[in-house]
Amino acid sequence: MSSPASATNSSATAVASTIAGGSASAGPAAPEIDQQAFVYHISLLVLAFTALLFVLRIPRAFIRLLHWSEFSQGHILRYVSFNSRRRSPRIVHVTHDRTTAKEAASSDQSHTYQSHSTHIQRVDEKGSLMVMKYPTHIASCPSFLRGLASELSTRLAPGYSLAQGICAVVYLACWIYPTLYKSNPFTDPVRAGWVGIAQLPFVFAFGTKNNVLGPFLGMGYEKLNFMHRMAGRIMLVAVNVHSLGYIYNWFIQDPSIYWGVIGLVSIDLVFFFSTSFWRTRVYHFFIASHISGFSLLLAACWMHKQDTHPFVLAAIGLYAFDHLMRCVKTRIQTATIRPIPQLGSTRLELPHTNAGWRAGQHVRLRVLSSGMGILGWSEVHPFTIASAHRSQEGMVLMIKKAGDWTTKLYDIAESGMHSEAGVGTNVKVMIDGPYGGPGHSIPSSHSAAVFVVGGSGISYALSGIQELINKDLKGKSRIKIIELIWIVQTPAALVPLVPTFSAMIQQSAFTPVRISVFYTRAVTGKFPFSKDFFHPRLSLSPGRPKISNMLEATISKTVTLGAGIKDREAHTGLMVAVCGPTALADDVAREVQKIDPVRRDQVGGVEIHEDAFGW
Repeated sequence: MSSPASATNSSATAVASTIAGGSASAGPAAPEIDQQAFVYHISLLVLAFTALLFVLRIPRAFIRLLHWSEFSQGHILRYVSFNSRRRSPRIVHVTHDRTTAKEAASSDQSHTYQSHSTHIQRVDEKGSLMVMKYPTHIASCPSFLRGLASELSTRLAPGYSLAQGICAVVYLACWIYPTLYKSNPFTDPVRAGWVGIAQLPFVFAFGTKNNVLGPFLGMGYEKLNFMHRMAGRIMLVAVNVHSLGYIYNWFIQDPSIYWGVIGLVSIDLVFFFSTSFWRTRVYHFFIASHISGFSLLLAACWMHKQDTHPFVLAAIGLYAFDHLMRCVKTRIQTATIRPIPQLGSTRLELPHTNAGWRAGQHVRLRVLSSGMGILGWSEVHPFTIASAHRSQEGMVLMIKKAGDWTTKLYDIAESGMHSEAGVGTNVKVMIDGPYGGPGHSIPSSHSAAVFVVGGSGISYALSGIQELINKDLKGKSRIKIIELIWIVQTPAALVPLVPTFSAMIQQSAFTPVRISVFYTRAVTGKFPFSKDFFHPRLSLSPGRPKISNMLEATISKTVTLGAGIKDREAHTGLMVAVCGPTALADDVAREVQKIDPVRRDQVGGVEIHEDAFGW
């Protein structure tokens, strides 16, 4: 027989067990699950799935590592001298000159303004023939899975593909299982609490600019943002379920309950202010609420239960690593800005930063000027780099007027053009990057490339095409043909870029570059170009492009084009790069999906790279 004291202790133990998530019931007690260990092992399972994705990408990562120029770029911005002895000059030698101007204009095998035959060769500074060093191509998927890969690109919602949906559902299922296995969320709120706290490291791992998963998966932070949102939503629901299950404990004088309520309010506010309504209208308030909300949440979780400390420390470590890398990647320099009225954009040049990025990457820009307003210095905006690596002009950004901040920057640039010098305005800027980009993919390893861009998305195409041309002149590109499709509102947008486009066409001695510009608004006033103004490889047309027809034409040219020595190589696929609004990216993805499987196999597969605007 037990004493009253022991009975009291037994009762207290039963109550404590109930509060801790156990259940006091008559009969033999079932083996209790160590809930913390259970959820911890589910976290390891999620990491195992991530590791599996990395294993599938190892071949591409390994090939990129072998091509050091591809692997070493895209991490740290820097300046390199053009007088370095390691930069051997390359020239293009024309061996014959017998093609007429008329033939040159109609021939796919003559790619410059001057008439010439196709007997042109790459020679080094000593006059010796250059040895071709084509990059090894690893397809994004095996040929027998191309049909499946095409289906996975199906759009479920604007900006979201079926592949992303599957990843999100698998991640959700991984956490539904530990929530419901031998547990009732309404009577066992502790399990939901552990599921919620376990999301902390994943929320930071998927959401930070310099996350630790991106380099292994070959994906920029913007490509993993949908998983950041999914982990955040799971955390939101789990924390709310956990807190609601403990409402009855509010009457108990337990300080840990108070901290739990603070954590609940924090995560709810973070979610509320991260919806699209707030992100698109008051973005900086969204950022401020995110930082303050998560800071309070981490503190609340730390004070709530001691067992949560490992998860909190993991989140803090990921966040600290991100900001440490931001400091390493940040540069403060003087930039020159000029207005481009026809594009409604500001051209920003950084002559002292000319290396360290890959085509398609972007930087985060902060302008340190009083002309940006009292709080203008605090705003940071991402912009795609518009110049190629190691260009004479340095890094160039094309900043479209799309809000108060970009309009103020344009006004500063415009005011500088009215000064006596009239050559631009110098401003102090802080740049952080580069970020994003093609990941483990090597664009120059494909057989053809099509760039579909809208408006200011031309920045991506300018850097991407110029980089492909530069590599081709050095004999380091498999690309046979490059197509650029640019969609603008008015034909006047083409005016400031005509010299750039003309230079690209002239430089592409071995790989033809075709540029098709489409304008969507009716022309008012005088048309900016004469009928005979354009080069045969540069066209301007009203309306919207028929993407499917242009993709089919590119595939036909790729498999039949006489590209000399490149014809001896197997077809290594078509790269379709799209940069612009989400609607444009979705449209292009749908057109790529419609490509006939036979044509897809003939060209060696089709791979799409997206860089869509917006949040």
